[in-house]
Amino acid sequence: MTGAKKIKVLAAMSGGVDSSVAAALLLEQGFEVTGIFMCQQKQAPESAGARSCCSPADAEDARRVAQALGIELIIFPTSAFFNKIIDYFAAEYARGRTPNPCVHCNAYIKFGQMFHLADSMKIDYIATGHYARIIEKDGIAAIARARNRKKDQSYNLFGIGMERLRHIMLPLGDMEDKEAVRETARRMGLKVHDKPDSQEICFAPEGDYASIIRARVPEAFRPGMMIAQDGAVLGKHEGIVNFTIGQRRRLGVSAGKPLYVIHIDAATSTVVLGEKKDLICRYLRADKANWHRPNIPEKFEATVQIRSNHRGAKSIVRLLGRQRFEADFFEPVEAVAPGQAAVVYDGDTLIGGGWIENPPRKDWKI
Repeated sequence: MTGAKKIKVLAAMSGGVDSSVAAALLLEQGFEVTGIFMCQQKQAPESAGARSCCSPADAEDARRVAQALGIELIIFPTSAFFNKIIDYFAAEYARGRTPNPCVHCNAYIKFGQMFHLADSMKIDYIATGHYARIIEKDGIAAIARARNRKKDQSYNLFGIGMERLRHIMLPLGDMEDKEAVRETARRMGLKVHDKPDSQEICFAPEGDYASIIRARVPEAFRPGMMIAQDGAVLGKHEGIVNFTIGQRRRLGVSAGKPLYVIHIDAATSTVVLGEKKDLICRYLRADKANWHRPNIPEKFEATVQIRSNHRGAKSIVRLLGRQRFEADFFEPVEAVAPGQAAVVYDGDTLIGGGWIENPPRKDWKI
């Protein structure tokens, strides 16, 4: 880019190795990079066991990396936005659903607020350290899976607006694996090259979701019954917040065979248990859909991924209007959890997704 005006990029910097390498690669490629650290303001106390993002230690790491790269770092407060994500998270558990705060955070904070700031600063692109790729298909910008499928994070990016995709850079999408990222960090002299990955949801660094939910929706801790499909009482529980569809461990009941959570009835605070075969689903419906293509067929074949670690299932997808769709799986799928995202792919290309609806009420004796 010598002799030409440099393209400006606003790069998310969390203080971790991924976002640090992403920013450094863009700088190495000749872009004019400005870093942004999204700060929740109210931080949880540091502890040796906590490995979340957005902590004071992360902020300091981001500052040091920015200083080493010679770029400006903007500290951007996001507590008001994060509170909305946390409210959603708690409300979904109270409804007996399994939330996915990362999808909402990416759509409304990491990308949504970054684009607002980039627009105000007349910056051309935004970039993050997500493991996914931006490609062009049929003349349209699209998100595609990362080269390293095990690290792929495209599932969590379906909520980004289609019109924004052309202005996103994802420098890590073609990296071979995490060790290649760490080796790049070592080559560039970044001291975060051996920093552990964050393991928990950022607003619950110790994994203590319960206290967060209790403060917002105490009714999620209303005691209730655990029953079999025929209505037989199997035990009691201390709140539906402790359960998710497909859960087998920590049920607190004894039986002669493995039991799983197959349904959660929030209205009566009842948890229905069944066998593994009772988790089988042949279709799902999803609402609040967001598509990355302007024209979606009424019916088409695709791969539908129902959670972040799911490999995806071949399906026939049918539109039920622009905002809803259903997917009929070629082969049965286990543990389709209401509240999780159903993300639709054409091969490796993400074409949209929505939120899994509650299944039709079965004749359980609740």
